[in-house]
Amino acid sequence: MTDDVKPERRNVEGVQPEPADVAAEPADVAADPPTLKSEVTEAVPDASAQRDDYYERLLRKTAEFDNYRKRIERERVEMVQAAAIELIKELLPIADDFERALCVEHAGDQADSYRKGVELIYTQLLELLRKHGVTPIMTAGKDFDPNVHQAVIHEVSTAHRDGEIIEELRRGYMLGSRLLRPAMVKVAKA
Repeated sequence: MTDDVKPERRNVEGVQPEPADVAAEPADVAADPPTLKSEVTEAVPDASAQRDDYYERLLRKTAEFDNYRKRIERERVEMVQAAAIELIKELLPIADDFERALCVEHAGDQADSYRKGVELIYTQLLELLRKHGVTPIMTAGKDFDPNVHQAVIHEVSTAHRDGEIIEELRRGYMLGSRLLRPAMVKVAKA
């Protein structure tokens, strides 16, 4: 026997199938696929819809996590700023005391050295405040602004305009654009 010869196809009884039987097989298979496809569809849901659903969930969770991270960072910054503001507010009365100490006149050599020491400490304190963004509110010759000034005395004056600040009684401070403490002032009245 040669290798080129193929054995004939025979059914179990040894009878060779007829050409009509062979043609009938594909017709039967062609009738079965809709049934098979419906069975597969029932067993496995639409994969692309499920994939899209998972992808949408992933996008939503990613966005939620990103928002959470941003909110936590914003809250952390706000807490640090609030703590800094409280500390600065507690330091401002000390700056006021230094200003009052520097206004007192003393005579003698000891008084001069004492004054120089107080001035040095006061300058260091103001520099520290400036370093952290604290700036004093300028009042001399300015018009009264209720947003940054607190009028405690109204004085009739012909030498000043109506609403002009005559004297600063206590210095006010800003932290950036935020008011830490309003300046206490004496305001001219026409």
